Amino acid sequence: MGQVNNTNMPLGLGMALAQNEKALESFANLSDSEKQNIINRTRTVTSKKEMQQLVASISDKQAF
Repeated sequence: MGQVNNTNMPLGLGMALAQNEKALESFANLSDSEKQNIINRTRTVTSKKEMQQLVASISDKQAF
């Protein structure tokens, strides 16, 4: 995973990915820069529902 690892992944993102297997698999296959882009986007998330929508968009290839 290069620079992106469990020590700098936001907890909410990790929890939401754990609940969405398809998004987790898609996230794992992203480049480091794509992963970092998603991590950066989580900084503006203000609710669980928003995080779930962001994670769902990963599996739809809309997040980056």
